[in-house]
Amino acid sequence: MSEWITEADAGYGAIETWETVALLEVMHAEDKKAVEAVGAVLPQIAAFVEALLPRLRAGGRLIYVGAGTSGRLGVLDAAECLPTFGTNQVLGVIAGGEEALRRPVEAAEDNEEKAVQDLQALACGAGDVVFGISASGRTPYVLSAVRYARSVGALTGAFTANPGAPLTTLVEHPIV
Repeated sequence: MSEWITEADAGYGAIETWETVALLEVMHAEDKKAVEAVGAVLPQIAAFVEALLPRLRAGGRLIYVGAGTSGRLGVLDAAECLPTFGTNQVLGVIAGGEEALRRPVEAAEDNEEKAVQDLQALACGAGDVVFGISASGRTPYVLSAVRYARSVGALTGAFTANPGAPLTTLVEHPIV
């Protein structure tokens, strides 16, 4: 059993042999845990939102950065902001680029230089906000992106499931 929450065996060995209703019950129970976890960090989320609003009001952007599923969720949320809220100020960046939205791009999550290049291509600067998404809190692409963002004066925040993960020490607004 790992000390990292995201690496722990949740007791779902041989899940492929379970009855359908048992699978659905477990999924439903896990979904409830996610909702409860968000409720527990509402003060941190509120502090981050309050910190980012002045930058967005001044024309800055919120840039989600992630790899794998975390990156896909950031891109998805960013894509929904224009039709839902009428803003094009929210962008999503995923390790491995657009191809990674549809299939795994091997080793993209480890490419620290590409993270910097991806933010430079967007002209990320002091008026922007960069939000790293990494369940483990130790994805090299995401760590590099938030380091770069801080170096250019962008406000930084991040989500991770692992307390004490490296990502929590690199951003101004960690959400765990």
